[in-house]
Order: sequence, then C-alpha cells, then structure tokens
Amino acid sequence: MGDKEKVITLEDRIPKLKEQRRQKANRRLIFYISIFFLLILVIVYFVSPIGHVGKITVNGNHYVSDKVILNASQLAAETSFWDADPATLEHKIEQVKEIESAKVTRHFPNKISIQVTEYDRVAYLKKDAQFYPILENGERLSALSKQEIPTGAPILVNWPKGEKLEAMAAQVQKLPEPIVHRISEIYFTPTENFPKGITVYMNDGLEVRARIDDFARKMTKYPEIASKINPETKGILYMRVGTYFKEYRNEEASSNESKE
Repeated sequence: MGDKEKVITLEDRIPKLKEQRRQKANRRLIFYISIFFLLILVIVYFVSPIGHVGKITVNGNHYVSDKVILNASQLAAETSFWDADPATLEHKIEQVKEIESAKVTRHFPNKISIQVTEYDRVAYLKKDAQFYPILENGERLSALSKQEIPTGAPILVNWPKGEKLEAMAAQVQKLPEPIVHRISEIYFTPTENFPKGITVYMNDGLEVRARIDDFARKMTKYPEIASKINPETKGILYMRVGTYFKEYRNEEASSNESKE
C-alpha cells in the first residue's frame, strides 16, 4: 500500500516539473530576446542621428556670444554624444580669454548644456579713440566696435601695457561696485615722488590723487569723505600718503604734486 502511494505521488509531480521547466525555458527565451532587441536599439542609437549631439544650450555668458563658445568647443551636429567628453570640452572653452570657467553636462539622449563664468570687465583702456576692455586678470581684449559703448566700468587713459595696468585692474576689482560706478576716468600720472601715481575723476566732480598700490583700500573711505564735502565745492582729494582735500582756487592748487 505504501509503495502505491509513493508512485501516485511521483506521477502527480511529473506535470508540475514539466510546467516549471517550460516556464524556466520561456523566461530564458524572453531574456535572450530582450538582450537581442536591446543590442539592436543600442546599435541604432549609435549609428543614427539620435546618437549625435542634438540640442546645445549655453548659459552664464553676457559678453561672449553663444557662437564664439560653440566654436571654441568644436561641437557639431555630427559629433557623437558619447564622444563629447565634458572635461575636454571645458578645457577648450576656457581657452577663450573672457571665460574664467566652464561646466559641461550631458543629458541623455543627446542634449548638452554649457554653463560659463566670464571674467569681469573692470575697466576700459582708451587708446587712439578706441576702447579696449580690461578683464579682472589684467588681460586686454580687442577694441570695442563703434556700435558698442563702454559702460559699467571706469575708463583708463594714458596707461602703458604691462604690470602697472594689470595692478590697476586688480585694484579696481577689489572695490565695492557702488564705488566703481562713481569713477569716470583713471589717468596714469606718475611723478618723481610718486612713480605709481594716478589721477581719478569722479562722476560727482571731484578729483582724486592716489597711488596704484593702495588705491582700493583708501577708496573704500571715499563715500564717507565725499559726503562731508560741499557738493558745490570742487577740488582735489589727496589720498597718496595722508588724506586731505584742496579746493580749486588756482592752478597751483590743482597741479601741486609734492606737498603731501
């Protein structure tokens, strides 16, 4: 009796084993088919336009045009999305003088975004009736076109190219923006006693005599000092060694370079 029960139990299990094997075989077949179609999709993606760089967005640029940035990156419609290495692209874009840094991000399936940070234009060098933007790192750019107007930064006059110009740009960069906007022109006016002397003309009508080296530090006090001077009174604010004000009374008062 016991043997018969065992045989019946085994016979009952055979259909279940067959079903389990069939299901396992089906799952294996589905897996292989999925892999096959996945490979087909990958191949289609890489060889079709879908796998090429599609939409490119550029953000953060104010002075440099999108076209200049894209030309520097050397990205094109036929560039493979996966060949567009972010680090390589960033290095190429940062070769543009005006660009301080770049961040490139890939967005699947074929979008690329470029975020740039430009160097500030801290001044404009005036030479031969043309204006050349000066960046915060002292780099001089090509002259503005006739349609462009230098705004938002002081104009530098009579400045030689080199260390002094770079040092002046660095000093202007340190100034608070409200004070920068109060400056109209900065002349390089060296003398025997002050080889790094400068003359600054302010938008409020005052004239400032200072030095390149400590210009930013001393000019931070300008708003407070200027507020104590009668707006109707014009003259020179000396900020080279000591700090004091002289009215325009005669030519000697406006040209004295050595009584500090």
